[in-house]
Amino acid sequence: MTDRESRLLASVPNRLFIGGEWVYGEGAATFAVRDPATAEVVREVADATAADGIRALDAAVAAQDAWAATAPRTRSDILRRAWELVQERKDDLALLMTIEMGKPLPEALGEVAYGGEFLRWFSEEAVRISGRYGLNPEGTGRMIVSQHPVGPSFFITPWNFPFAMATRKIAPALAAGCTVVIKPPQLTPLTTLFFTQLLVEAGLPAGVVNVVTSSSSSRVSAPIIADSRLRKLSFTGSTEVGRKLIAQAADNVLRVSMELGGNAPFLVFDDADLDKAVEGALAAKFRNIGQACTAANRFIVHEAVADEFTRRVTERVKAMRVGRGTEEGVTIGPLIDDDAVAKADELVTDAASRGATVVTGGRRLEGPGTFYEPTVVAGVQPGSSILVEEIFGPVLAVATFRDEDEAVRLANSTEYGLVSYVYTRDLARGHRMIDRLETGMMGLNAGVVSNAAAPFGGVKQSGVGREGGLEGIHEFLSTKYTLLPVE
Repeated sequence: MTDRESRLLASVPNRLFIGGEWVYGEGAATFAVRDPATAEVVREVADATAADGIRALDAAVAAQDAWAATAPRTRSDILRRAWELVQERKDDLALLMTIEMGKPLPEALGEVAYGGEFLRWFSEEAVRISGRYGLNPEGTGRMIVSQHPVGPSFFITPWNFPFAMATRKIAPALAAGCTVVIKPPQLTPLTTLFFTQLLVEAGLPAGVVNVVTSSSSSRVSAPIIADSRLRKLSFTGSTEVGRKLIAQAADNVLRVSMELGGNAPFLVFDDADLDKAVEGALAAKFRNIGQACTAANRFIVHEAVADEFTRRVTERVKAMRVGRGTEEGVTIGPLIDDDAVAKADELVTDAASRGATVVTGGRRLEGPGTFYEPTVVAGVQPGSSILVEEIFGPVLAVATFRDEDEAVRLANSTEYGLVSYVYTRDLARGHRMIDRLETGMMGLNAGVVSNAAAPFGGVKQSGVGREGGLEGIHEFLSTKYTLLPVE
């Protein structure tokens, strides 16, 4: 570890943030945060108890009325200042993410830019919350429709995008006038703690954002979700956990936003521009080391171009450099832990046993660290687990199709529906795919779709609600209708 890394890590708070103060947990316990590239412990962080979680909710509830009454322009200015501070500290934020999560430093800088945009976007939306006013059809009364903050909100964020997932939830909540309790991921909590310092520096009042780090999500989360004072729950993570949280939220009829698992199809038609398809494939698959819910999971390629597509992709994959994300030229960092490596290896082994060909890669790499070779698997057969389960690793799996109907059938043959990718020169076919593919988002000749100004979310088992875009702030607003009789 370099001196700069040591100094940066030492500057990150390692306590809970409750009611505007950095405090120790009730039991004063801690848990270790490790660099997945080296397995080295880089920081010990406060391990919150259930009582700590309720203390954080107490602070959010106490601050709710004042924050809701704060002028929209004031809320906007705080978010804008937070965005400016993120720009000033972008190198530190990126390095911190690379240390605790493993992604290559250029990608971490990209996440800082992307995540920061939610602060800027929702700073602008804070002053545009609107309603409507008009005469009812009978002419007997005037209707006022107004928007109001939902209230105290609880966020559970994932480890793979520790900055962007925090800003994507916190920014619209603050813009709408909601206070927040956030439980960062156990594996990558440092980025959220560092970002919280920036929010404080930006002028955020005490109690508006509260942070509880914990080695057990359920221990802290369950009592908060069961508390009748909570009004909103937002979670990003697996579908399995999301289902359980929705069930818990039902008792108090909480507003929920769930961004859950994905099994994204990447369709390459025979008329596609293969150069662009290959570039899109590399972005859609290997960004974040393949550890993204939006990562292309199933490359469904027309049989006429499958061999050439595979050849071109393989050539690029073979040239990828594996290593610690801070090293120059590294494009593939470590997976988050040993379980992730084992899962990727298991899926590749299963596909090969069913007749697929491992064209390149397909091996764990010796430690220290949790590395897996960037891999291309061709000729994946129906029934292979790699076509059903989310890979979450640097493995590109190619299957083939004969016609458009078969491509659509294969793409839709999953319980998930987060995002799809389509490469074709036929505009009419592209429009048909918009209508026929069962996903909440689609990249048409594009391998990356995420943007703060666009609604992010899925259908089917990939979740409910949207983050970002004009739609994002409405997840934190409730609609009230008032009637004024005409005298």
